[in-house]
Amino acid sequence: MNLKIPYGESNFKKVISEDFVYIDKTHCIPLLEQAGSHLFLMRPRRFGKSLFLSMLEYYYDVSHRDEFATLFGKLHIGQHPTPLHNTYQVLFMDFSGIDTDGGHDAVFAEFDRNVGTWLGKFLDRYGYPKTLSQVVLEQPTPSAKMREFLMALGEQKFLLLIDEYDHFANSILADDLQLFQKIMGKGGFVRSFYEVLKTATQRGTLDQMFVTGVTPVMLDSMTSGFNIGVNLSLHEDFNEVMGFTEVEVTGLLQPLADACPVTLEQLLVDTRRWYNGYRFNLKAQQSVYNANMLLYFVKNFDRIRCEYPKPMLDENIASDYGKIMKLFTIGNRDDNFAVLDELLNAGEVQATQRRKFEFDKGFDRNDFISLIAYMGFVTLVRESLAGEIFAIPNHVIRELYFQYFKVEIERRNQITISDRTLLLAVEKLGLYSDIQPLVAELERVLQLLSNRDSLYLDEEHIKTILLALLYQSPAYFILSEREMDKKYPDILLLERSPYKVNFQHLIELKYSKKGDGDKGWEAKKQQGIQQVQEYLQLPSINALKNLSAWLIVTDTQRVEVLRLAICN
Repeated sequence: MNLKIPYGESNFKKVISEDFVYIDKTHCIPLLEQAGSHLFLMRPRRFGKSLFLSMLEYYYDVSHRDEFATLFGKLHIGQHPTPLHNTYQVLFMDFSGIDTDGGHDAVFAEFDRNVGTWLGKFLDRYGYPKTLSQVVLEQPTPSAKMREFLMALGEQKFLLLIDEYDHFANSILADDLQLFQKIMGKGGFVRSFYEVLKTATQRGTLDQMFVTGVTPVMLDSMTSGFNIGVNLSLHEDFNEVMGFTEVEVTGLLQPLADACPVTLEQLLVDTRRWYNGYRFNLKAQQSVYNANMLLYFVKNFDRIRCEYPKPMLDENIASDYGKIMKLFTIGNRDDNFAVLDELLNAGEVQATQRRKFEFDKGFDRNDFISLIAYMGFVTLVRESLAGEIFAIPNHVIRELYFQYFKVEIERRNQITISDRTLLLAVEKLGLYSDIQPLVAELERVLQLLSNRDSLYLDEEHIKTILLALLYQSPAYFILSEREMDKKYPDILLLERSPYKVNFQHLIELKYSKKGDGDKGWEAKKQQGIQQVQEYLQLPSINALKNLSAWLIVTDTQRVEVLRLAICN
């Protein structure tokens, strides 16, 4: 039986009433109610925020009281409801559709229209007079509309849900920091709008509020003087509110294992590598999967051929993350690139995580690393005396990093690296075990970079460049310095479903300093040969089918390649 996977579905009622698979997160509702009345929760894109918020809307909305048993009866909260269920008029707002092109006046008009739309829908839903709705919509600013709306409600308590509160702000921040500060800062129309909401909390009419977004870039605008607001984003108890745990993922993958000659253990290994790894508090007991990425995999798994999706990431999600990567230009772009370079070479970075951002005071390394942590590009792994340690969470993000790294290399050095050439080079490698086209492109890039002397080239940086070239093709699953029986081969290229290759590859890279001459070159070569031979004796390496083993030696001006073995 094929399960109905709710990939891309964010309406809770539709998911439940049309028998889509639903991962029950309703047990979190009592936790939220205990946490406070005005709550904020930041999570990366495509993490299940909108469906979660929709669930809260149907749970609390008084107009859906008669549907409670139908929608929630089989879920945890249906068996253990809280007194607040279906007791509120609910104002739902979504700021994801605001067009940020056109400058201050255009963004103002978009935000004003958006606010008016949601206020109008609320007044219509709960039967307020049409004349009242007209008066609200005639107000000239978002804050004036909200003020008139609150006057219309009088003493009526309501619950406010805001989805993607920062979506448009992130776009503005990436393009124009001054415009961002003008709109969100003191006197800006967004800040003025939220100041009206603060007065509603003080009066008691805005009784409950739950806000989601990706980053806390606007929390200063929202919470300045708003002492009752609680940011749950980094709290241990809410690590798993959104996203999937491994237990939840196991339930989604089991039907695939039942229908195909692939074990549940293998499915878990692969999806863990691609989509898991997010931890928002170091004391949290487990990491979580990106919900939509995992649902994409399950929905697009080919049950007839028992093959994985060709792109392991939906193009729409990749596009989303590509847009978010524009935030890498905030502050000093070269400093941000240095963080990316450190991540790809050392595997981790250290920073002090920010709870919110104050752009009028500048934007430093701690701000940048914190920002990409909220976006899901790095995740917490451990703590040091100097701060938190962050690493790349999974293969999806690693792949996006290497694609961005290539773009930055081209931009910084004014060179072009042909994607088509790289695709053909990897094809030759996969089908014929011909590494020369790839090596030729590596040699060309190294010479260009060396001549410009804009990137410090050592063994780690050269390996990162080679990986950036390889990551432009989806044909292989790429492992870099992955622990194999307590040894760490530089690069392993492993066949990944659904792509079919004739050869898998082990690549060891050695850098010989130009000043060491032929003697140094020969010493590096012998060292590399010995290491490769040791790797080939490892059981986990020896078990790989059709493995070609290579040694690449370079001083950036010349490259020598040795094929040391082909194992069947």
